[in-house]
Order: sequence, then structure tokens, then C-alpha cells
Amino acid sequence: MKIPPRLQALLDDGMIDEVLSQLKSGKEAQVFVVRCGRDIRCAKVYKEATQRSFKQAATYQEGRKVRGSRQSRAMAKRTRFGQKEAESAWLNAEVQALYKLAAAGVRVPKPYMFVDGVLLMELIHDESGSPAPRLHDVAFSPEQARKYHAQMLREIVRMLCAGLVHGDLSEFNVLMDANGPVVIDLPQAVNAAGNNSAAKMLERDVQNMANLFGKFAPELLQTRYGKEIWQRYAAGELTPDAELSGVAHEEEAPVDIKDLMSVIDHALKEEFERLARLQEED
Repeated sequence: MKIPPRLQALLDDGMIDEVLSQLKSGKEAQVFVVRCGRDIRCAKVYKEATQRSFKQAATYQEGRKVRGSRQSRAMAKRTRFGQKEAESAWLNAEVQALYKLAAAGVRVPKPYMFVDGVLLMELIHDESGSPAPRLHDVAFSPEQARKYHAQMLREIVRMLCAGLVHGDLSEFNVLMDANGPVVIDLPQAVNAAGNNSAAKMLERDVQNMANLFGKFAPELLQTRYGKEIWQRYAAGELTPDAELSGVAHEEEAPVDIKDLMSVIDHALKEEFERLARLQEED
């Protein structure tokens, strides 16, 4: 097993005692199971910017705060300093999101520390103590699908009440432990109030969950929780424990063809990436 330089540095400094196994390799990071004293934890090692396939799209960056006007100007001009600042902001985004969401009661892995591109956090495991499977790898009864779909909606609502939208939620970045879904992979999380695409991202996240659980409980495919959640958020009526109906008010507005095509292109790209991941796993 090849240990990335960023993780090796933590081993050399004694912050990690042993690397036990590699858990997965994704588009922006590699994840390892590590031992810290008597504790078994998870180490997410972010790839260098030149090695990541998930780009720092402007859509995700919009609305994020940076340290000051100098950094903001440099990032906009894409100077060498600006690119370094953008990389730092991207790497810190998940850490900040995890702490914020954990404090809001969202089921996410507990973060322990973030050092030089390595995020050390809680290892989510199943009832046997093994690393928890992804939603993609689990089959559900209709009753379980309805139960866990409702749980995911509560997590999405709590995230939004905390001011964040996941932005890339799918069956590949939700784990299943003994108590249900746990949300992971948050470097692209967006500011709900400061990002013009937040509503579309939230609806896409919600629809992805409906599509997944709808394979086992088809009636979920007919629900419109995404629009309802955003409408109640925009009206200042959303609370972390809100009871949802799955019904949204129709909004009469002209169709923006350019925007619609952009959404379709994004969805196609996501599907191609999903199929590519499946082929890699086979």
C-alpha cells in the first residue's frame, strides 16, 4: 500500500501511529483507515489540485467568505498567490462544514483535526465494526426505504437551517451505520444564502435521494420535497424539525432555456462520472 506524502508526514510526526488500510480513492481525495493510539479513525488525504478531477467550479465557490479583500482580489485574478488561497479555501471548506453541521445536529463524521491537507475524523462503521457501506451498496425493503428517505430529508433540512447545501449529494457520499444515514464528502458545500445556484443544488440533492430510495418504494419518485423545502426556507418558515408534506406551490415564471440546458448538461456529466466509478469498481 502506497502512503501519500501528506499522510506520511503525519506518521513521521507521530500524529498517526499506523495506516491500516485504504478505504477508497475518489475524485478529490484518498481515504485511509488509521490508528491513533487505541482509536481507529479515518484519514481523508486531499489530492494536489493538479491531480483532482473535481474542479473548483465557480458555481460552488460563489458566496464563500475569504480572509480579506487582498485574498479575494488575488483569487479573482488567478494570480499564483490567488490560486494558493483558492486551494486553501477549498481544502478548509469541508472542515468548516463538518464542525458547523455537527454542532447543528446533522449526522456527519466527527472531525478531529486538519493538518497539511489531511482531515482526521471519525470512522463510520456498521454493527460489526467494519467500515460502513455507502447507500449505493445497500438494498432496502420498501419500509426501510421510506424510513431512511425521511431521515435523509431531515438531515438535508438541518443542513439548510445551518446555512449549507451539500451540493453533490448522492448514493456515493452517504454511509449507512447501525442508526441510519451519515452524510460525508462536503468540500463543495455551498452557502445557502449567498449562492445563486443553492436552490437548484438543494432540489438536485433531494431528487437524488428520491431516485435512490424510489427504486425500493416507487411512490417516493412522485414527491416534490426539494421545492417545498426551499420555498419554506426562502419564506423564513423552515425549522430543523419541520414536518414536510412533499407538496410545493407552483411558481409561474418564464423558462430560462440556457439555464435549463446547463442543469441538463450537469446532470449528464454526473451520470457519466457515476457510470465511470461503477466500471472502476468492477
